[in-house]
Amino acid sequence: MAPPRIPARVATVRRQFDARAARFALCDALPREIARRMIERLQYIRLAPRRILDVGCGAGETRAPLLARYPGSDWIGVDISERMLRSKGRNSRSRALGWLRGVSSHRVLGDGGQLPIADASVTLLFSNLMLHWHPEPHMVFPEWKRVLEVDGLLMFSCFGPDTLKELRAAAVNAMPGARAMPFVDMHDFGDMMVASGFSAPVMDAEVLTLTYASPRDLLHEVRALGGNPRNDRAQSLPSGRRARDLLREVEAQRADDGRIRLTFEVAYGHAWKPQQKKAAGAATISVEAVREQLASRRQAM
Repeated sequence: MAPPRIPARVATVRRQFDARAARFALCDALPREIARRMIERLQYIRLAPRRILDVGCGAGETRAPLLARYPGSDWIGVDISERMLRSKGRNSRSRALGWLRGVSSHRVLGDGGQLPIADASVTLLFSNLMLHWHPEPHMVFPEWKRVLEVDGLLMFSCFGPDTLKELRAAAVNAMPGARAMPFVDMHDFGDMMVASGFSAPVMDAEVLTLTYASPRDLLHEVRALGGNPRNDRAQSLPSGRRARDLLREVEAQRADDGRIRLTFEVAYGHAWKPQQKKAAGAATISVEAVREQLASRRQAM
């Protein structure tokens, strides 16, 4: 069976986040909370990273908490959106203080599936809510394994299939034929890690529910979080009657407490880069040892 792909292009995802960079920090409570939960999990793992690679780092919001967890580590952030890299997030002051304290930090423009990073150069690869945006996630894991050191740790999060299920239902009713952004099942990600050669892969998931005061607030946050980069969706946002129909369908989901709920299924994964296995019967012999063996044979003749 072919691995799941996302009907989007990297260039489209880049444009989506470039367009949202200025207002992303106003709606980043969910990404920050998920990052906090990921970093909390790291306290149960014995690791002393020399260098941390933060893939999909955005404005660098996870830099400060990661370096607080691992003081003295170098931090490299990679993101596909230049505007996100340049934007000032909530932790801009702590980023400045980090430079004064001599912490080595760099932010680099790059694709999470084609990293501008040397082989075996990072101890911890951390990626919060990036993987579900990549068109070919099965190509990302081998790249992540390439840049990790042996015994290095991969830790990531992404959205799962139940994410935005209420909004999807509203869109189908308001706009028949609407194409929503698909999210890959966590078990498929587990299979990808195994196929890529990671060891001891672990996947688990939880469901988070956010509530909103109005349909417009809900749609504003969804768009700020990345929107819908599908290639085959309508190229313009719903307007006129379709927009009113969508707002009405979302409004119809208002609960008895007066709030509108929206589900986010969050999948978490981690795995290790193992030692490279040798083929059965294979052995590594130094050139010097071969020369010594040849010399001893000549002397015996």
